[in-house]
Amino acid sequence: MSDDPLAAIVPKKEGEEAIAALREEGVYDDSRSVREAGSDALALPVIRPPKGTEVHEVIRQPDPEPRAPGLADLLAERGWDDAEIERAPKSWAVIGSVILADFGGCPREREIGEALLELHGGADTVLAREGISGEHREPSVRAVAGAGDTETVHTEHGTEYALDLSKVMFSPGNKAERARMGEVVEQGERVLDMFAGIGYFTLPMARAGAGVTAVERNPVAFRYLLENAVLNGVEERIDAYRADCRDVEVQGIDRVVMGYYEAHDYLPAALEALGDGSVLHMHEATPEAELWERPVSRLREAGKTAGRDVEVLDERRVKSHSAGVAHVVVDARIGRSR
Repeated sequence: MSDDPLAAIVPKKEGEEAIAALREEGVYDDSRSVREAGSDALALPVIRPPKGTEVHEVIRQPDPEPRAPGLADLLAERGWDDAEIERAPKSWAVIGSVILADFGGCPREREIGEALLELHGGADTVLAREGISGEHREPSVRAVAGAGDTETVHTEHGTEYALDLSKVMFSPGNKAERARMGEVVEQGERVLDMFAGIGYFTLPMARAGAGVTAVERNPVAFRYLLENAVLNGVEERIDAYRADCRDVEVQGIDRVVMGYYEAHDYLPAALEALGDGSVLHMHEATPEAELWERPVSRLREAGKTAGRDVEVLDERRVKSHSAGVAHVVVDARIGRSR
């Protein structure tokens, strides 16, 4: 029926990550349960088609089932009253075997952690996020329940990311963009990833057949970058440098990825590396009131200074960065000024 509710189809192995991304996008329907869609896929309930989360397809779902018990139900079973439940986390991320949540001073953290582990049977640790600090934007986390492990291996679209959540960042909300970068590259392309981290974009691109020059100055993230190249069997396609990306000289590059919120400061180096007719992907944290004028004008101004033509190909919102600020990406083709 045309008024049947919607469901997004995703591979089973990506179910937890997809649910987290759909929740962050604000389209996940907590009133219905997840159902199987064949032997290898899940039908995730959504209130409207997602725009920022990659799914196989969106279908109508006749005879929907009420959702299975959620966190609030489990806490109520443990004797929590409505006021206490209201203070419990409303969202969390499952990264590999670790659940990462913002507790924000809510009561009885351990009971919440144990309930979350009950909800996500594949996880063995719950960590509280307590902020980010330092030159390398290092996360601060605290073990709340379970084994207390901070190291894990997270899988997305077949790419494996080994990481330590107490030392490096991982954003579930960037999942669709990570997957997209593995789709836009072509076999044999030369790519420069200026802020490679643990391989967020480098690994999908290398797995797709690109040769990637990956630059990362954080020594811990760089160690995981090397480990993940081997883990995914793409070490022969990645040239990794622990350095400031402005100090790595490469030219004639087909594609540059600038996956950092302040990437505009590094545009001269990116434009210098790019060949004629190549593509640039510039990330930025932009106030909503300045979309899309600010990132595009910054890119055009840098192109003018460098004597390069800039053709904007796409403008995409990745996710919310903070109140009133969006994480966006501008794709552009870069040419030589005639």
